Amino acid sequence: SGSTVTGIVPTGTYRCHDGKYVIIGGNGDSIYKRLMHAAGRADLAEDPRLAGNAGRVEHQQEIDAAIAAWTATLDSREALTQLEAAEVPSGPIYNVADMVTDPHFQARGLFETVEIDGKPLKIPAILPKLAETPGATDWPGPEIGSHNMEVFGGLLGLSAAELATLKGQGVF
Repeated sequence: SGSTVTGIVPTGTYRCHDGKYVIIGGNGDSIYKRLMHAAGRADLAEDPRLAGNAGRVEHQQEIDAAIAAWTATLDSREALTQLEAAEVPSGPIYNVADMVTDPHFQARGLFETVEIDGKPLKIPAILPKLAETPGATDWPGPEIGSHNMEVFGGLLGLSAAELATLKGQGVF
C-alpha cells in the first residue's frame, strides 16, 4: 500500500515545504474533521459524504491531495506544531541525519562510533541492548572499494586493460 494504510483514510506520509515528510493519522471521524479544519479545508471537514471512513475511502485521492497541498506550504516542524494543536496524530519521518542528532536516539544508544580510515563514523548500534552483554561492532567491514576488482573483473567481466583505464579515470 506504499505510504498509506489501505482502507483507512486519511493515513499517510506527506511532503512538506522543507522537503521533509510527516506522517498523519487522521482516520477517526472526529480526528478527520480536526485535520481538515487545521488544513483550512472546512468544506471537506463538513462534507457529509466524508463523515465516515467508507466515504473517505471513496474520495481518498481528493482528501490526500488537499492534505498534500496544505503540508507543501509548511515546514515539517510547523505542520507538526499545527497538527499537535489540533490533536491529530502525527509525527516526523526521519532521515539519517535526523536520527543521529535526535536526543532520544542518543539517550537510547541507538548509534555507536567506529573508525574507518582513521575517521569516526556513526553506525547503527547492536540491538537489542542486553544488560550484561550489550554488544558492539568489532569490525565495521572491508574498506570501501576493496572488492572493486572482483566485482568489475569477476562479476562484470571487464578485462585487466578496462580495469586499468577505469582506475586511471578515477572511477575507483
